[in-house]
Amino acid sequence: MNEDSATAALGITRSILGQPWHWRRTSAETLAPDDLVTQLLLARGVARDDIERQRVPTLRGFMPDPSLFRDMEAAAARLADAVEAREAVTIFGDYDVDGATSAALLVRLLRALDVPVGAYIPDRLMEGYGPSGAALVRIGEAGSKLVVTVDCGAQAFDAIAEANAAGVEVIIVDHHQCGTTLPDALAVVNPNRLDEDPDAALHGNLAAVGVAFLLGAALLRTLRTRGFFGGRAEPSLIDLLDLVALGTVADVARLTGFNRALVTQGLKVMARRGNIGMAALMDAARLTKPPTASDMGFALGPRINAGGRVGKSDLGVRLLTTNDPQEAADIAVELNRLNEERRAIEAAVLDQAMEASIACANAPVAIVSGQGWHPGVIGIVAGRLKEKLHRPAIVIAVDETGIGKGSGRSISGVDLGAAILAAKETGLLVAGGGHAMAAGLTVHADRIDALGAFLNDRLAADVERASGDKSLLIDAVLAPRGISPLWCDAIESAGPYGAGWPAPRVATGPVRIVESGIVGTDHLRLIVAGEDGGRFKAIAFRNAETELGQTLLHARGRKLWLAGRAKRDDWGSRPAAELHLEDAAWAD
Repeated sequence: MNEDSATAALGITRSILGQPWHWRRTSAETLAPDDLVTQLLLARGVARDDIERQRVPTLRGFMPDPSLFRDMEAAAARLADAVEAREAVTIFGDYDVDGATSAALLVRLLRALDVPVGAYIPDRLMEGYGPSGAALVRIGEAGSKLVVTVDCGAQAFDAIAEANAAGVEVIIVDHHQCGTTLPDALAVVNPNRLDEDPDAALHGNLAAVGVAFLLGAALLRTLRTRGFFGGRAEPSLIDLLDLVALGTVADVARLTGFNRALVTQGLKVMARRGNIGMAALMDAARLTKPPTASDMGFALGPRINAGGRVGKSDLGVRLLTTNDPQEAADIAVELNRLNEERRAIEAAVLDQAMEASIACANAPVAIVSGQGWHPGVIGIVAGRLKEKLHRPAIVIAVDETGIGKGSGRSISGVDLGAAILAAKETGLLVAGGGHAMAAGLTVHADRIDALGAFLNDRLAADVERASGDKSLLIDAVLAPRGISPLWCDAIESAGPYGAGWPAPRVATGPVRIVESGIVGTDHLRLIVAGEDGGRFKAIAFRNAETELGQTLLHARGRKLWLAGRAKRDDWGSRPAAELHLEDAAWAD
């Protein structure tokens, strides 16, 4: 027996997808007599002496002192001045969920402090990403001399210079990677500043809404110190955690450390339905039970995004800040409609992008472009390409003037944001930036090939290393009868699960396929039975035409091990569980 087979889960060294299955924990750890939740926490990198804090992640246990971050005190002091003077403030947000929730958080907080505050969300098609000088000057001319940018601004050098010249002060609240120089803003609050203190830089995985939450905490503390709340009630920042949770999950921020505490506590706030707009959005998504992190990522986030992608960019902020139930219901219905429209556009662009990706089949980074592709869906399509090709993907929509707007998604271990920033600094891009797992760019169409060569050369070794380390990590082996609601309920207390904190993956078997078929859009549906009498449904999303899907469609009569995530299924007359399938291996 070789070393690989000795360490492989169930002895599987090559699955149908050609990868080994390994235990997420080492064999020595597996022998420890721990309860299930402790096992799951240890498998996700938690130290034994930190188990109790991680078991129930609270803000008290994880929240850093906002003063750790550079420019935080200056930003809080300037906002406190605006509060005391009741000075008009405008929050300038990005058009995605992180931008919408960041803007909504600061709008709701400043509104509770009696500040005349508004939100400005640029139109994706007409204005593009981030603040422009023209927009900031217009905001100043309309009466707001203080602007806070959220989820954007880290690369807005020219725009900030124009704002300064027009007498408009700008505070930047962002989380995207920064260059060696920063815009000349009043304050730049960003844990990913290159000059950030080490303790603050540890929080570089925060979404912008998490940074905005810390700014809110710093503002309230500054006002408290000044005696502002001597004769009035202090707003509850905790009540805004539903916004923080939604933005954090939707931006695919790693759910570790402080982020995990924010989402854990934010889900509790969301379940109370105190935000009228959030409640209307949950109704539109037909969420009748307390929401989960998965609901935020797959049901609520896409609906907020739909406004910025194919509709009106400010719909998300308007929904999350309104106190009018009828307005909230109307906007939620419109976002639901736009989300359906987005799906149709996305499917068309994905088909063309997949066909275009054939030309770069052997490249470390899949870079595809198309004339007339809708720029509102290229980020989603890049994510789909990454999933199908198992490598970083960039999708570029080229307009009639020859300007390409691109969006990229990366794989673990490959820092796409840093590579895009490097490409910008070499002059290949008009604009660009992002973080490790996602990035955006603007490029002249005639420079796309040169950009591809640059990125492939820079990232080839990282992609090869990340791909070479590929294996399916298994948390537990269950008998087929174990795929049950009881298991699903038992693992919830080790959540919330998401990026950087994966939901437990189980292997089960041996099973035989009883029924198989294709449902929906490219989904494979199975009913399988085990030798112990257990019987359950398995579904492999967007896999009907893949090697895995086609193999399983013709696997009747053979024994299999299946691997995936067990999910609770409450649609029937009684609770059940289904397996969201990720891989399979022969058991005979």
